[in-house]
Parts: sequence; C-alpha cells; structure tokens
Amino acid sequence: MVCGRVIDWAEKYRPRSLKDIVGNKSAIEELKKWADSWERGNVEYKGVILVGDPGVGKTSSALALARDYNWAVIELNASDIRNESAIRRIVLAGATNETFTSTGQFISSRSGGRKLIILDEADNLYETFSKSSDRGGKRAIVEALRETSQPIILIVNDYYSLIKGASGGKIKKMCKVIKFKAPRSTQIRAVLRKICAAEGVRASDEVLDYIAKRAEGDVRSAINDLQAIAEGKDVITMEDVKALGYRDRKEEIFRVLAKIFKSTEINSARRAAMEVDESPDHLLLWIDENLPYEYTDPHDCSRAYWVLSKADVFLGRVIRRQHYRLWGYATTLMTGGVAVSKARRYKTFVRYKFPTWLMKMSASKESRKVLKSIAEKIAEHCHMSRRAVLDEFLHYFAVLYRENEKFRIDITRKLELTENEIAYLLGDKASESAVKAVLEAAKARAEEIEKIVERDAHEGQRTNGCF
Repeated sequence: MVCGRVIDWAEKYRPRSLKDIVGNKSAIEELKKWADSWERGNVEYKGVILVGDPGVGKTSSALALARDYNWAVIELNASDIRNESAIRRIVLAGATNETFTSTGQFISSRSGGRKLIILDEADNLYETFSKSSDRGGKRAIVEALRETSQPIILIVNDYYSLIKGASGGKIKKMCKVIKFKAPRSTQIRAVLRKICAAEGVRASDEVLDYIAKRAEGDVRSAINDLQAIAEGKDVITMEDVKALGYRDRKEEIFRVLAKIFKSTEINSARRAAMEVDESPDHLLLWIDENLPYEYTDPHDCSRAYWVLSKADVFLGRVIRRQHYRLWGYATTLMTGGVAVSKARRYKTFVRYKFPTWLMKMSASKESRKVLKSIAEKIAEHCHMSRRAVLDEFLHYFAVLYRENEKFRIDITRKLELTENEIAYLLGDKASESAVKAVLEAAKARAEEIEKIVERDAHEGQRTNGCF
C-alpha cells in the first residue's frame, strides 16, 4: 500500500519482458520479427494490429516489447479522447517527429532511436460520418501509418470493428495482424503461484486451479481475483474463493452505467460506452432496465425514455438495412442523450439490475458456454467476428437450422456440432431423440461423402493408369 492506496497486483506484476508473457509463443515471435525489421531498417508493415480477448496479454506485450528494444512509448488508451484531432495531435505528431529519452535527451532515428506508438482499444474510436466515407480517428490513423517514421501498434478486441469503412479497409492493408489466444488455465495458475510466493501468501493447487479456470483465459481477471481474496491474509482456502461468486463482469458495466446516468455532458457519457465490451443493443437493454431506478423524477424519466426509443429505432434500422454506421447515432442517443435528459444530477446510490430480457436469454452458465461455442464455430466457418455472429446472424441461422433439414444435417457435419449445441439450435424442437437423429444423419452424410471422395480418387488413379 502506497500513501493509503492499494497497489494493483495486475500492474505490479505486469510482465517486464516478452519472455515473461504468459502463452502466445507464436504471437510473441511474430511481434519480435516485426520489431527486428524496424531495427534493421527493412520494414514491410509500419504498424501491427494485436487482436484478442481482454486480458490475454496484448497491452502487456506491447509495453514489454518497448522495454526489450529500449524504445520510448507514446500510449493512447480508452480513457483518452479518441477523435481525429486528438489522434492527430498525439499519434501523428509522435509518428513523424524525432525521439527523446525519458530524461529529455535527443536521439536521432538514424542512430537507432525509436519510440513505440500504442493505440489501445483502437476498435473503440470516436467516429463521425459523411455521406461518402468514415471520418475521424481512423482517418488520422491511416495518415499516421502512411507518414510514420516510428513503429505503431493498434490493440483491439474486435478486429472487424476496426477495419469497417473506407479508412478501416486502408488500415487493414497497411498493418500486419497478430492474433493472441487465451492462455491455458495451467499457465495462469503458474503466474498466480509466483505472485503468491512474492506476496507471502500460501494457497493450495485446488484454490489456484479454481481461480485460473474461472478467469476463462483472462490473466488480468485471475490476478484481480487472487488479490481480492488474499488481501490481509497469509493463507487462502476454498472458503475464501467461494466469496468471489461467478464472474459475469457486472462490475464493469455497473461502473459505466453510473458514468452515463450521473454525467451531464454528451461526450463524457458517450466515451463511457467505449469502456465496456457490450454491443449497442445490449447496452440499451442495461440502460432501459435501470433508468427508472436512477431518474426518479417522472419528467426526467419520460424524456430519457423518449430519447432511448429513438436509439432503438436506429438499432432496428441497422438490423433491417445493414447500415452499421447508424450504430454511432444510436450510441450517442442512448448515452449522451439519456445523460442530458435530466433536469438535475441525481447523487443517490442505485444498485443496478441485470436486464430481465438478457437474464432469460442467459438462464445458466452452461447455456452461455454453448452459445459462445456455436458462435465461434460459425465465425470461423463464415470468416466473421464472434460479435457479428451473435448480434446479426445467429437468430436467422437458428431459424434456418430448425426449419431446413438438409441445411441442419450439412452444417452439423461441417461445424462438428456437439449434442448440447444441436439442442440449443433446435430450441423448442429439441429432445433426446431429435438430437440423436441429427447426429446420426450427419454421421451418415459424412460417411457418404467419404465414399464418394474415395471412389473419385480411385477412378482418377485408374484413368491415369490407362494413359
């Protein structure tokens, strides 16, 4: 503890070197090759995009890279203003100017001086739009990538949000993409074990296994959990672990909701939405559920719901017309519009509630796991993001799966769907016999295709022999 402030273990034990990063060995090797190309002066890509779920080590890897190569760092993260002028002022200036050390000493790029420009959560840029193309933060990034004499790293959770639009397409062509995967629970457990040793805390493998597995690949979350239950203790047990409960990341969305409801400025409320990994339609449900508990004045509540209804109209148009630029208008209305709908600031504490509709859709942890697994398989097969599958595609996919037998059998075979996944997609039509019938039909179809392939291969060999 420093000056009464608790030190964040996730920051305290953030890897100082690339060799300390958990997992992602191939991603780290790619990152080092890119950095080496800058050192040698034969750069193919001036920027790289680090893609992966929160907590898998993207930002830590970027910062560790800078330390390993003795590069200065210019970092723009989610708490900074993310519009065109800010990126021009900070990123573009840093990309084209020479380098200074932390002590102010000038180091020429020609003599090997480098500074690494890191734009964290680059998929959450503040954008404005014209009729012809997207403008704003992405356009400034394209300009920086084109003119830079310094390495640039863009860090994203959702790659497809970054590359949308005309400027997004240019970013895609100008950058190398490096994908980060979630570390295994055994790798996370090893990190937790080292932290326990450093902090003088005793914990059994059972305790550390539990924390590592429930983090689901998010190293930062696992460390935060360990700190939460180990604070002030020399020994932690399974009884201590039970206090954690199931992580659904509600704390993050609660914090963002408070910023939106308590704010009196459109821009600050809108920026708050960029801090949470929720799609606009899900965020609208959170706001809708908790609005009457926060705005107790009927007039404030009425005005806010009127604005929220307009945001819902835009979201509906996104789905019907596939105009994803309307998401920006919807987000501004549901955040900034709701924030300025009130006549006064409400200072009372409100215990926010999980959206009733989402609760029904997410009745159990197991169903969420099944849904995630289906979305990942569809995303890989269709070359889409998992978010896009969940938000735009899965509903229609499930209807087609239930109603079209040929599609159901073929897609079960191609995606190698499990019994639980088949049951989820069948919905009300699911039964043990129905699921079994789909599996048997898919297996039979796979065997039929295999025989056809073998027969064609045999025919081809015989034909070649004749000639």
